[in-house]
Amino acid sequence: MKIGIAADHGGFELKETLHDFLTNLGYEVVDYGAYRLDSLDDYPDLIIPLAQAVSSRDVERGVAVCGSGVGAAIVANKIPGVRAALINDHFSAHQGVEDDDMNLICLGGRITGNRVAEEFVQAFLEAKFSGAERHLRRLKKVIELEKR
Repeated sequence: MKIGIAADHGGFELKETLHDFLTNLGYEVVDYGAYRLDSLDDYPDLIIPLAQAVSSRDVERGVAVCGSGVGAAIVANKIPGVRAALINDHFSAHQGVEDDDMNLICLGGRITGNRVAEEFVQAFLEAKFSGAERHLRRLKKVIELEKR
């Protein structure tokens, strides 16, 4: 599976940890930056290219990290085809994929520890969309909303 990853200064250290973690698990990781710690960078400049790659299916799923994860989730969801969520628990990490076809996970580099983040990302990547009729019906409504 090809995974995209991106972070601003608030999530830079966690992104680097997750990049190594994912590579060691055998994932192909595409890094959209930041490539160095820069306290003046802006999360939209880094998260938008990742979200666009998820939308265009250049990568299968994305991992976005900023200080709290909130800004990353807000900007990622502005890109049609992206279903991003801020994740702070294990259940939501897999349930968001299973029920809602989430394709981009957002984490807070200043609030989520490395080991916990690894657990959340692994649960997210191993989860599969259920394809249940009710979930397809709801997903169709989300996709229709994006077309407006």
